Amino acid sequence: MSAAINSKVALFIDGANLYATAKSLGFDIDYKKLLREYQSRGNLLRAFYYTAIIEDTEYSSIRPLIDWLDYNGYSVVTKATKEFVDQTGRRKVKGNMDIELAVDAMEMADHIGEMVLFSGDGDFRSLVEAVQRRGVRVTVVSTISTQPPMVADELRRQADQFVDIVDLQAKIGRDPTERGERPPREPREVREPRHTPQFLQRPTPARERVPAGPDLYEDEE
Repeated sequence: MSAAINSKVALFIDGANLYATAKSLGFDIDYKKLLREYQSRGNLLRAFYYTAIIEDTEYSSIRPLIDWLDYNGYSVVTKATKEFVDQTGRRKVKGNMDIELAVDAMEMADHIGEMVLFSGDGDFRSLVEAVQRRGVRVTVVSTISTQPPMVADELRRQADQFVDIVDLQAKIGRDPTERGERPPREPREVREPRHTPQFLQRPTPARERVPAGPDLYEDEE
Protein backbone atom coordinates (compact mmCIF):
# COMPACT_ATOMS: atom_id res chain seq x y z
CA MET A 1 0.00 0.00 0.00
CA SER A 2 1.78 3.12 -1.19
CA ALA A 3 1.61 6.60 0.27
CA ALA A 4 0.56 7.93 -3.15
CA ILE A 5 -2.59 5.79 -3.08
CA ASN A 6 -3.36 6.13 0.60
CA SER A 7 -3.10 9.75 1.73
CA LYS A 8 -4.20 9.13 5.30
CA VAL A 9 -1.84 10.57 7.91
CA ALA A 10 -1.25 9.76 11.58
CA LEU A 11 0.75 11.81 14.08
CA PHE A 12 2.81 10.11 16.78
CA ILE A 13 3.95 12.59 19.44
CA ASP A 14 6.59 11.62 21.99
CA GLY A 15 5.35 14.12 24.57
CA ALA A 16 8.43 14.42 26.76
CA ASN A 17 10.77 14.58 23.77
CA LEU A 18 8.70 17.24 21.99
CA TYR A 19 8.47 19.30 25.17
CA ALA A 20 12.25 19.15 25.66
CA THR A 21 12.83 20.09 22.01
CA ALA A 22 10.52 23.11 22.11
CA LYS A 23 11.91 24.19 25.49
CA SER A 24 15.47 24.08 24.13
CA LEU A 25 14.35 26.47 21.39
CA GLY A 26 12.56 28.79 23.80
CA PHE A 27 8.92 28.35 22.80
CA ASP A 28 5.82 26.40 23.79
CA ILE A 29 3.73 24.14 21.58
CA ASP A 30 0.14 25.21 20.94
CA TYR A 31 -1.53 21.82 20.48
CA LYS A 32 -4.69 23.32 19.05
CA LYS A 33 -2.64 24.96 16.29
CA LEU A 34 -0.63 21.79 15.74
CA LEU A 35 -3.74 19.70 15.16
CA ARG A 36 -5.29 22.28 12.86
CA GLU A 37 -2.09 22.56 10.86
CA TYR A 38 -2.04 18.87 10.02
CA GLN A 39 -5.80 18.69 9.49
CA SER A 40 -5.38 21.42 6.88
CA ARG A 41 -2.74 19.41 5.04
CA GLY A 42 -4.88 16.39 4.25
CA ASN A 43 -6.69 13.41 5.71
CA LEU A 44 -5.52 13.28 9.33
CA LEU A 45 -6.67 9.94 10.68
CA ARG A 46 -5.32 10.14 14.21
CA ALA A 47 -3.04 12.17 16.45
CA PHE A 48 -1.46 10.10 19.20
CA TYR A 49 0.17 11.73 22.23
CA TYR A 50 2.36 9.65 24.58
CA THR A 51 3.49 10.55 28.07
CA ALA A 52 4.20 8.92 31.41
CA ILE A 53 2.63 10.34 34.57
CA ILE A 54 3.31 10.06 38.28
CA GLU A 55 0.16 8.57 39.77
CA ASP A 56 1.14 8.43 43.44
CA THR A 57 1.11 12.21 43.87
CA GLU A 58 -1.92 14.32 44.72
CA TYR A 59 -1.45 16.54 41.68
CA SER A 60 0.51 16.15 38.47
CA SER A 61 1.37 19.37 36.65
CA ILE A 62 0.85 17.67 33.29
CA ARG A 63 -2.67 16.41 34.06
CA PRO A 64 -4.50 19.54 32.76
CA LEU A 65 -2.71 19.23 29.41
CA ILE A 66 -3.55 15.52 29.18
CA ASP A 67 -7.22 16.18 29.93
CA TRP A 68 -7.40 18.97 27.34
CA LEU A 69 -5.78 16.84 24.65
CA ASP A 70 -8.09 13.93 25.42
CA TYR A 71 -11.19 16.08 24.86
CA ASN A 72 -9.88 17.95 21.82
CA GLY A 73 -9.05 15.42 19.14
CA TYR A 74 -5.95 13.63 20.44
CA SER A 75 -5.63 9.95 21.34
CA VAL A 76 -3.72 10.17 24.62
CA VAL A 77 -1.67 7.19 25.76
CA THR A 78 -0.27 7.26 29.30
CA LYS A 79 1.29 4.92 31.80
CA ALA A 80 2.55 5.24 35.35
CA THR A 81 6.20 6.11 35.89
CA LYS A 82 8.56 3.85 37.79
CA GLU A 83 10.65 5.18 40.64
CA PHE A 84 14.14 3.90 41.45
CA VAL A 85 17.35 4.93 43.20
CA ASP A 86 20.52 5.22 41.13
CA GLN A 87 24.06 4.27 42.14
CA THR A 88 24.63 7.64 43.79
CA GLY A 89 21.52 7.26 45.94
CA ARG A 90 19.52 9.84 44.01
CA ARG A 91 15.82 9.26 43.42
CA LYS A 92 15.02 8.86 39.73
CA VAL A 93 11.77 8.58 37.84
CA LYS A 94 11.60 6.51 34.65
CA GLY A 95 8.77 6.83 32.14
CA ASN A 96 9.64 5.51 28.68
CA MET A 97 6.76 5.27 26.16
CA ASP A 98 8.75 3.86 23.22
CA ILE A 99 7.06 0.45 23.23
CA GLU A 100 3.54 1.88 23.35
CA LEU A 101 4.29 4.21 20.45
CA ALA A 102 5.91 1.44 18.40
CA VAL A 103 2.99 -0.97 18.88
CA ASP A 104 0.45 1.65 17.82
CA ALA A 105 2.54 2.65 14.80
CA MET A 106 2.80 -0.93 13.57
CA GLU A 107 -0.93 -1.47 14.04
CA MET A 108 -1.71 1.72 12.09
CA ALA A 109 0.81 1.08 9.30
CA ASP A 110 -1.68 -0.76 7.07
CA HIS A 111 -4.22 2.06 7.38
CA ILE A 112 -2.11 5.14 6.62
CA GLY A 113 0.08 6.51 3.87
CA GLU A 114 2.22 8.79 6.03
CA MET A 115 3.47 8.72 9.60
CA VAL A 116 4.62 11.96 11.23
CA LEU A 117 6.85 11.26 14.22
CA PHE A 118 7.46 14.10 16.67
CA SER A 119 10.62 12.83 18.31
CA GLY A 120 14.37 12.87 17.88
CA ASP A 121 14.97 9.64 19.80
CA GLY A 122 17.34 7.39 17.87
CA ASP A 123 15.67 4.30 19.36
CA PHE A 124 12.87 4.85 16.84
CA ARG A 125 15.09 4.22 13.82
CA SER A 126 14.19 0.53 13.65
CA LEU A 127 10.50 1.37 13.96
CA VAL A 128 10.73 3.88 11.12
CA GLU A 129 12.45 1.29 8.93
CA ALA A 130 9.78 -1.33 9.72
CA VAL A 131 6.94 1.07 8.93
CA GLN A 132 8.62 2.09 5.67
CA ARG A 133 8.78 -1.57 4.60
CA ARG A 134 4.98 -1.53 4.72
CA GLY A 135 4.90 1.29 2.20
CA VAL A 136 4.39 4.15 4.65
CA ARG A 137 6.22 7.43 4.16
CA VAL A 138 7.77 8.69 7.43
CA THR A 139 8.39 12.31 8.37
CA VAL A 140 10.43 13.04 11.50
CA VAL A 141 9.92 16.37 13.27
CA SER A 142 12.66 17.51 15.64
CA THR A 143 15.54 19.99 15.40
CA ILE A 144 19.18 20.32 14.39
CA SER A 145 19.16 23.98 15.47
CA THR A 146 20.43 23.22 18.98
CA GLN A 147 23.89 22.20 20.13
CA PRO A 148 23.93 19.27 20.23
CA PRO A 149 21.01 18.57 17.86
CA MET A 150 17.90 17.12 19.50
CA VAL A 151 17.47 14.55 16.72
CA ALA A 152 19.68 11.47 16.47
CA ASP A 153 21.58 11.34 13.20
CA GLU A 154 20.51 7.75 12.48
CA LEU A 155 16.82 8.65 12.86
CA ARG A 156 17.16 11.67 10.61
CA ARG A 157 18.90 9.60 7.92
CA GLN A 158 16.27 6.86 8.05
CA ALA A 159 13.29 9.20 7.66
CA ASP A 160 11.86 9.91 4.22
CA GLN A 161 11.65 13.56 5.23
CA PHE A 162 13.06 15.54 8.13
CA VAL A 163 11.33 18.73 9.26
CA ASP A 164 13.10 21.08 11.65
CA ILE A 165 10.52 22.23 14.16
CA VAL A 166 11.98 25.73 13.87
CA ASP A 167 10.33 25.91 10.46
CA LEU A 168 6.97 25.06 12.08
CA GLN A 169 7.29 27.43 15.03
CA ALA A 170 5.19 30.19 13.47
CA LYS A 171 2.40 27.69 12.74
CA ILE A 172 2.33 25.58 15.91
CA GLY A 173 4.00 27.79 18.53
CA ARG A 174 2.09 29.39 21.36
CA ASP A 175 1.65 33.16 21.30
CA PRO A 176 4.63 34.56 23.29
CA THR A 177 2.26 36.75 25.31
CA GLU A 178 0.72 33.59 26.77
CA ARG A 179 3.94 31.84 27.73
CA GLY A 180 3.87 33.05 31.31
CA GLU A 181 0.49 31.53 32.05
CA ARG A 182 0.34 28.50 34.31
CA PRO A 183 -1.89 25.57 33.40
CA PRO A 184 -5.06 25.28 35.50
CA ARG A 185 -4.73 22.90 38.41
CA GLU A 186 -8.11 21.36 37.67
CA PRO A 187 -10.08 21.15 34.40
CA ARG A 188 -12.69 23.92 34.36
CA GLU A 189 -15.34 21.73 32.81
CA VAL A 190 -15.97 18.07 32.12
CA ARG A 191 -17.54 17.26 28.80
CA GLU A 192 -19.18 13.97 27.93
CA PRO A 193 -17.44 12.14 25.07
CA ARG A 194 -19.25 12.38 21.76
CA HIS A 195 -20.50 9.36 19.84
CA THR A 196 -18.25 10.25 16.92
CA PRO A 197 -14.89 8.43 17.19
CA GLN A 198 -12.43 10.77 18.85
CA PHE A 199 -9.88 10.79 16.03
CA LEU A 200 -12.53 12.01 13.60
CA GLN A 201 -13.58 14.92 15.76
CA ARG A 202 -12.55 18.40 14.75
CA PRO A 203 -11.31 20.51 17.67
CA THR A 204 -13.94 22.96 18.84
CA PRO A 205 -13.15 26.20 20.64
CA ALA A 206 -12.77 25.44 24.31
CA ARG A 207 -13.66 27.84 27.07
CA GLU A 208 -10.36 27.35 28.77
CA ARG A 209 -7.01 28.06 27.14
CA VAL A 210 -4.92 25.11 26.05
CA PRO A 211 -2.84 24.21 29.09
CA ALA A 212 0.79 24.90 28.38
CA GLY A 213 3.76 26.59 29.94
CA PRO A 214 6.88 25.77 31.86
CA ASP A 215 7.43 22.75 34.10
CA LEU A 216 4.89 20.43 32.45
CA TYR A 217 7.49 17.67 32.54
CA GLU A 218 9.36 18.61 35.68
CA ASP A 219 8.11 15.36 37.24
CA GLU A 220 9.80 13.28 34.56
CA GLU A 221 13.42 12.35 33.97
